[in-house]
Amino acid sequence: MKKALLDKLQATRTRKLSAVLVTDLTTGKQCLLTEQDQYGDLTLDYQIIAEIDRMGSADRNRTISVGGDDSHRLFIHIYNPPKRLIIVGAVHIAQSLAPMAALAGYDVTVVDPRGTFATHQRFPGITLAKGWPDEELKKLALDCRTAVVTLTHDPKLDDPALISALASEAFFIGALGSRSTHEQRLERLRETGRLEEELKRIHGPVGLNIGSISPEEISISILSQMTQVLHIPLTVHAS
Repeated sequence: MKKALLDKLQATRTRKLSAVLVTDLTTGKQCLLTEQDQYGDLTLDYQIIAEIDRMGSADRNRTISVGGDDSHRLFIHIYNPPKRLIIVGAVHIAQSLAPMAALAGYDVTVVDPRGTFATHQRFPGITLAKGWPDEELKKLALDCRTAVVTLTHDPKLDDPALISALASEAFFIGALGSRSTHEQRLERLRETGRLEEELKRIHGPVGLNIGSISPEEISISILSQMTQVLHIPLTVHAS
């Protein structure tokens, strides 16, 4: 890789922005695609760029053929910013979900203004935010690489967090609770002016239906659903 292209890639990653490095395996020419522009000595047509855009969220590098010609191939290297998980509620499930998500490559933040819950003894190595959820989520600047999961069952904490998440590009929004609890939650959010299309973004009850009982099993179901939505974004997911 030429130094100018490497410098541009490093600058993009420092700013935690997405980038894609495309290498022509025949000529060795390269192109760096960012959210703003493209750089390098390789020119890509709009069809290739559109195909790369569809691949972007998958976090999987791959080789593609140009125009159906297997002898002319491009290697696509995806550079996405870190995945983030914002957990609202420093409860028992959060104690297992936070480290599991960290192992899966997420930068995890637990948000809870209740000081007796949000302690480093209960969440070793996890970032804690002890302000009110709506204020903390605004500070965290949720983007398309962010998941938000509310766990408190307390409308004073969960509802403002969900409203903030719905106003963002967060790729996943989940809320813990039974189906009846979720219906009550949706009704409250409707009263705040949330539209039905917005409310469909909330996975509730959060987690894949795998018969989870313990906090650890519930955490597995939540992380599995997050993974499914991240990597198969065009599929209609059922809870």
